[in-house]
Amino acid sequence: MAIRQIIYSNDPLLRKPSRHVRRVDEETQALIDDMIETMHQANGIGLAAVQIGVPERVIILDVPILPDDEDDEVEGAEGPTESEFYALINPEIARRSQETVEGIEGCLSVPGWVGEVERHCAVTVEGLDRSGDQVRVRAEGLLARVFQHEIDHCHGVLFIDRIQDPEKVWAVEEGKEEEAEATQQIIG
Repeated sequence: MAIRQIIYSNDPLLRKPSRHVRRVDEETQALIDDMIETMHQANGIGLAAVQIGVPERVIILDVPILPDDEDDEVEGAEGPTESEFYALINPEIARRSQETVEGIEGCLSVPGWVGEVERHCAVTVEGLDRSGDQVRVRAEGLLARVFQHEIDHCHGVLFIDRIQDPEKVWAVEEGKEEEAEATQQIIG
């Protein structure tokens, strides 16, 4: 496994649709392993292969399981202790809820910026797992938001492209994007 360089929003590769993976093989497995290490090193909760310069439809997510109620938090804990991990190849959104909600998003490829993005509250995502088996995931809340964000990367779309109102995007200290997202309490 290796930590790869994350490319930034000024790289034209991020604006091009990624190609479908034709065969899940050892190279795909190595890519996923490198993505995991890269994402964790960057303190992210999602990463698309294109963000490390590989224009293939591969995404990973490691989304914290947030308590439904602030009173559910464990006293003295520094954050969620559990997460949901997914590695999907050729992911597609098969269903979207009609209901949408705005939430704060940041991106490892757009460091120092966050914004309010409207997303579907729930999605059903289909794709292949790292073994090449067909999977279907029903996601709500933060997990649904992260799936939509990462699948957008596969289509050459960044979160800032989804923001119509310039007042809904703002600068934060680089590396503090996730903290800004969590303190706003509107991801859900």
